[in-house]
Amino acid sequence: MYRKREYLATPMFNNSIKMMLLGGGELGKEIAIEAQRLGIEVVVVDRYDWAPAMHVAHRRYVVDMLNPNAVISVAEREKPDVIVPEIEAISYEALEELESRGYFVVPNAKAVRIAMNRIELRKFAAESLGLPTTKYAFAENPDEAVEACDKVGYPCLLKPEMSSSGHGHAKVLEPNPRAVKEAYEYAIAHSRGKSRRVIVEEFVQLETEFTVLTYRYVGDNGVITETCEPVEHWRYGKYHYIESWQPSTKQRYVVEKARDIGVKIVNALGGLGIFGVEVFLTKDGRVLFSEVAPRPHDTGMVTMASQDLSEFAIHVRCVLGLPVPKPRILTPAASIAIYTDKENIWGPRIRGVYEALKIEGVDIRIFGKPFTYKDRRMAVVLARGRTVEEALEKARKASSYISIE
Repeated sequence: MYRKREYLATPMFNNSIKMMLLGGGELGKEIAIEAQRLGIEVVVVDRYDWAPAMHVAHRRYVVDMLNPNAVISVAEREKPDVIVPEIEAISYEALEELESRGYFVVPNAKAVRIAMNRIELRKFAAESLGLPTTKYAFAENPDEAVEACDKVGYPCLLKPEMSSSGHGHAKVLEPNPRAVKEAYEYAIAHSRGKSRRVIVEEFVQLETEFTVLTYRYVGDNGVITETCEPVEHWRYGKYHYIESWQPSTKQRYVVEKARDIGVKIVNALGGLGIFGVEVFLTKDGRVLFSEVAPRPHDTGMVTMASQDLSEFAIHVRCVLGLPVPKPRILTPAASIAIYTDKENIWGPRIRGVYEALKIEGVDIRIFGKPFTYKDRRMAVVLARGRTVEEALEKARKASSYISIE
């Protein structure tokens, strides 16, 4: 089914190889740049104009990404060689329909559908594959939510069936039916689509978190599954990542357990491309599967500084049918994401860049998002060091200079 690619071509000509990105955020922007380097014709589709990846694309479309007819119509007009979902908020019905018509969806429509749905994903990982996870239960109304919390135990987290980047997560500290019902309504209010279902999860004390960047590509004798050195990351009590670093500083047996989880879930989902597999290490020593993104991961932006092939270069090679030699870590590195608390600033300025870039080994990626909203990620600081600790120190110092106005 998956074939090695024997040639590349020139964009905008009849024999061009065309990639359609569904979602044009900062991850999509780096995918587009890597594709451009290989002479790929890049088309970006998103819900708003001048999303970051649109700045480096050949063409752009603004559509309702949850409208299957809109997504299908763009694909039928462009007829891409490969369709690459970059965000969760996409009609999976459109992806399944396009796949049935012979389009190559990355990694495949089924994997995207499972990964974007917390309830389906948990059933798949824990019940079908037997991966270790936190205790969990499901609910689709306030009363069931109370029962689910009582079953899982307190404290616990309620999460909507479909959302991203921590939206709609609510923590309940102790038995209190009113608090549970309020948490349920909060989760539903932040859910994507019309689902009324939530997952209730055991709240665990974390030692750290990993992202196991696991990728599948076409080798000489079939599809090969490999992993990068796991990325370690931390959220500082928030639901979106703040810092990530590579290599991990944890014991090798823990890292290998995380790798094993990554390989098992990715092989079961199938397809080609890179997956960001999130794994917890709890304070009591458990290594638990959390979630998987069927694409490059935000915490993996550190690989732009640490590896000889970034996660974006790996993803593009995989989906095009090109080889991916095992990426090497060239240097310990760290990343710190820059968020804003400003609402509705159009054409924001990024201040403090001069002072930040005076620090040896520091680089900055400014995403070029056209407007702000509270807790929106606007840039990332990357830093290299002789050790992870030195890289983190540089990244923290550089990020202290950066502000959004």
